[in-house]
This record gives sequence, C-alpha cells and structure tokens, in this order.
Amino acid sequence: MTSTTTNLSHQSRKVVTTDEWNKKLSDVKIDKADLNKLIMNYFVIEGYKDAAETFSQECGLSPSIDVDSIQDRMYIRNAIQNGNVEEAIERVNDLNPEILDTNPKLFFHLQQQRLIEYIRQGKIAEALEFAQEELAPQFLEELERTMALLAFDDTAVSPVGDLLHSSQRQRTASELNAAILTSQSQEKDPKLPSMLKI
Repeated sequence: MTSTTTNLSHQSRKVVTTDEWNKKLSDVKIDKADLNKLIMNYFVIEGYKDAAETFSQECGLSPSIDVDSIQDRMYIRNAIQNGNVEEAIERVNDLNPEILDTNPKLFFHLQQQRLIEYIRQGKIAEALEFAQEELAPQFLEELERTMALLAFDDTAVSPVGDLLHSSQRQRTASELNAAILTSQSQEKDPKLPSMLKI
C-alpha cells in the first residue's frame, strides 16, 4: 500500500464525537431477552460457571450447556494457565480422548507448551529429551522457534521470548477450550465480542 493510499484511507474516516455516539446508542432498541442470551452465551463459552448460574437465576434463562461441563473446561484451562499441561491433557482425555486424537496441531501445541514449561523451569536436559522423544517433526518451524529459547541466557532479550509470556499459555488454553466446545457441538466463540465490534 502506498503512502498516498494510506493517507486517503485515514482522511476518509469519519470522526464520531461522544455526543453523536451516545445519541446513536440511545436510538438503538435492544430486546432484553436477546441481550440476556448474548450475555449467557459469553459466560458459558468463556467458562464463567458461577456467573452463568447466578445470571440464570436472575433472568430466568437456562444456559445452553450443562454447567458441569463448564467446570471441566475451566479446570483444564486453569491447569494450562498454571503450567500444568500434563494434568490438562489427562483431563481432556478423560473428558473425550478423540479431541486430541483427531487434532494433531492442537496436540502439538499442548506438547509445545509442555516444552516451554520445562524451559521456563530451567530443566534444559528434560526439555531436550522431551523435544527429541515427544514432539512431532511435521511442525518443525514452531518446534525450532521454541527450541530457540535455549539459545539465550536472558529470555527477555530473545526474539522468541514471547513464548514465555502468560499470553502464550492463554492462547494454548483458548485453543483447547474451543476444541472441547466443538467436540460438544457447541459454539466455540462468544457472540458478544463480535457484536461489540460491529
């Protein structure tokens, strides 16, 4: 894209003032039942079990999924976010072993996260052994990127240091959460964020 095109696209954007925005917002009529469904959908998909139960009681709307399955997904998500990937894998296999059997990329990402956790803990020998024995070569580029963490004493200056950030755990947990929801014939993405973008 040329700078002229970029400048034109910036010039063609309309700036909306706060007053105009508030007026447009007040002109929109939203059905309370539809809004409640959007909120419930968000609570269920994102795994806010307590909020879904409380909201269900307050608005008289039943969740679209068994709330116990929300608890299972959140336990798995929390395990990954706390670095307990092996525990998460065991829980997923207890829930439905086909999830990982039929999704090799997801399984690789979980194994990759296990490797990252070894590196985070400074268990270099274990990390190298794990990478050699457990990680699939078909995802070589991602594997090489992860192994590059070992080349730096200070991962803060590493060009792949982002793999050690909590956002990496979050990405892996979200990918697994979506796979679990799909296996349960549920939507994997909440509608509310998409509606807000629109």
